[in-house]
Amino acid sequence: MFGSLWFLSLAFTPYLISQAIDRGLHPHRVEALLFWSAAVLVTGIASAGLGIMRHRSMTKLRLAAALRTADLVMTHATRLGAALPRRVTSGEVVTIGISDVWTIGRAMNVGGIGVAAVLACSIVAILLDRTSPKLAVVVLIGVPVLALIVAPLLRRTQRAGSRYRSRQGALNGRLVDTLGGLRILNGLGGKQTHLQRYERQSAALRDQGYRVGGPSSWIGALGDGLPVVFLAVVIWLAARLAASGEITVGQLIAVYGYTAMLVIPVNVLIFCGFDVTHGLVAARRVTDFLRLPEDDPSGAPAAEVPAALIDPDSGVVAEPGRLTALAGSSPQDAAAIVDRLGRYGPTRATWGGRPLEEFAQPAVRDRILVADQDADLFAGALRDVVAGKHDPDDDRVRSAIATAVAHDVATELDREVEWGGRNLSGGQRQRVRLARAVYADPEMLLTVEPTSAVDAHTEAAIAERLSAARAGRGTVVATTSPVLLDRADVVHYLVDGRVAATGTHRELLAAEPGYRSLVTRVFGEDS
Repeated sequence: MFGSLWFLSLAFTPYLISQAIDRGLHPHRVEALLFWSAAVLVTGIASAGLGIMRHRSMTKLRLAAALRTADLVMTHATRLGAALPRRVTSGEVVTIGISDVWTIGRAMNVGGIGVAAVLACSIVAILLDRTSPKLAVVVLIGVPVLALIVAPLLRRTQRAGSRYRSRQGALNGRLVDTLGGLRILNGLGGKQTHLQRYERQSAALRDQGYRVGGPSSWIGALGDGLPVVFLAVVIWLAARLAASGEITVGQLIAVYGYTAMLVIPVNVLIFCGFDVTHGLVAARRVTDFLRLPEDDPSGAPAAEVPAALIDPDSGVVAEPGRLTALAGSSPQDAAAIVDRLGRYGPTRATWGGRPLEEFAQPAVRDRILVADQDADLFAGALRDVVAGKHDPDDDRVRSAIATAVAHDVATELDREVEWGGRNLSGGQRQRVRLARAVYADPEMLLTVEPTSAVDAHTEAAIAERLSAARAGRGTVVATTSPVLLDRADVVHYLVDGRVAATGTHRELLAAEPGYRSLVTRVFGEDS
């Protein structure tokens, strides 16, 4: 509304000026001149007010659309929960939250200012028709021609922008991953390698950005230049009509005013196309994210007694009350099995002989816990961090810390842990996560390489205490550590993601050359 009224005030101003010239200035009628001049003044003041309100409403709309989109993204990310990093990269989420939502907000302005611009062009055409039908025809033909000139560039921009946006998300993902592991990279000496790799990908993205910027810059140049050329053509025709006496001097000035004002809506329409093009690219990324399926929380109640977890895709069986180990050369295969047994993503796993997906998700989450090694540690006192969502019990917290051999983290449970465990070492963070999982005391605990960041002495202590603390409870550990494998009741030897052999650690060492080679290759002959 404000945009339309603002454009209308701009369009009628040349008409009022022409009336002041033809009815007041040219015939030397002071009263008429003062009347029409006052009308111009009032319209100018109204135009200023409407312009302010138009800008305020556009800004409000843009921010509201961006923040509403961000709210939808964050709400969906929260609902996805722990499944989020398994379905989309962190860099993609960052790019959506920082870039895409604001691009969408800007594109939403097209609905208001774009309609107002079309209305303004129509009103100008009507006013020109009252002055000279020939000029009205030129305007009605010229505006679509401008759109046809810019349209191919808009399509090129959209295609190039889509490719650029995909690479931008991938690059941001690498950046987030590198920053998250910066401390480890410093210790391992791999920081320079990752920096060089990031620089190469960043340079490729920059080159892609130049390819996006080519048609974009032409759109900007044409958006500013074509309306001026259009203005010159109309003024040239109007001047010839005035010279031949077909229109008055006031009408000539009005025509100039109409076409000069027409530069604004034509420019707006061109850049509306530009904003919509980029907005569509961003919107597709957001809608793709919002389409990521959430886990259905509904389902049948879980069995009251502990039951076995079976993954038919790999042949892994996890019995209640037993420590089961998964040993394979590919950590990704073991992690995928753990995800299926924990019902993260599509799974054919069964629980007590029934498909795991049939059970209500809250019951699965309460009784089957997947302890990720990259799970977040929230800021707070150590007792609260270890207790997690449960009420802290100091005695149980200390017992869990002892099981995870995390006594070096703090002697007092009041010690503050920063978000993400930034004030802890990598090994300390790993043991605090393990302590949190032990404190939760689930019916079935599934974890991947829980001792990868600790020394051999600590690892041996953790293996002994974990097996004792989890006695009577089911535990699945994906590991190639001989210390943990030796404590397991049963070991599944994995080859290409499937069980190749099952037995105790010592039985497999004696009977399976591949298993023996795996353990000795990773830890050395002495192990």
